[in-house]
Amino acid sequence: MANIEETTNYSTETPADLEAAAVERPVLSVPGAAVGRRKQAIARVRIVPGTGKITINGRTFEDYFPNKLHQQLVTDPFTILNLTDAYDVIARIHGGGPSGQAGALRLGIARSLNGIDEENNRPTLKKASFLSRDARVKERKKAGLKKARKAPQYSKR
Repeated sequence: MANIEETTNYSTETPADLEAAAVERPVLSVPGAAVGRRKQAIARVRIVPGTGKITINGRTFEDYFPNKLHQQLVTDPFTILNLTDAYDVIARIHGGGPSGQAGALRLGIARSLNGIDEENNRPTLKKASFLSRDARVKERKKAGLKKARKAPQYSKR
């Protein structure tokens, strides 16, 4: 038997990522602002031309979101548009938990990038579905049930 090495390449890049990487986007020296919401979290976001520094509630980005998944979620709009170190982000977030806050911040960043240069940024952001608000919210608890849908154990006899 021959020593055959078979490797599989996995990539997190979508066709939209590859398309965006091919296009050089101009960095406009205009500030942008927007509001993003997700679950119970609300993020008020301002982006200004700068070095890529992200400040949330007066704290650094890595300090506020230590989880790498949340960090990636927040920086995705910049990555897909090839604007990684082009803008500084100043955000105020309240309500919700870490995942909801990260989602709200991503929506706010995407909306403000869209507002700065709609003609160039909108198609890419829309294709990656960064401009749509995730409307899913926690379902309320119902009377007679333990949780929203979990019923107490049923005993036949």
